[in-house]
Amino acid sequence: MTQTLDSISSEYFSKILCCYVNTTDKTQIVRIANIPNWYFERVVFPRQRLLFESLPQAQLEIHTGAFVNAILSDKISCLRLLVNGSSSILTQLK
Repeated sequence: MTQTLDSISSEYFSKILCCYVNTTDKTQIVRIANIPNWYFERVVFPRQRLLFESLPQAQLEIHTGAFVNAILSDKISCLRLLVNGSSSILTQLK
């Protein structure tokens, strides 16, 4: 199921399609908090795939553990999560 909640404002022109897969056996909370005026947060269950639109400069934070004391376990550039076929957007950015 695709969700388009909390979509990026139309003022941003360089949106990219990203995919993150939780390859662990733990529930994770992923969020993007480094884009002004936009906050993205989702729960990703074990082995679940998450497709989302983002900006190239966004950083996806991965929080793993219990909901009460989740630990920031990784930060991934959204450019590394770029879905194949979205690369034409990058040529427009250069």
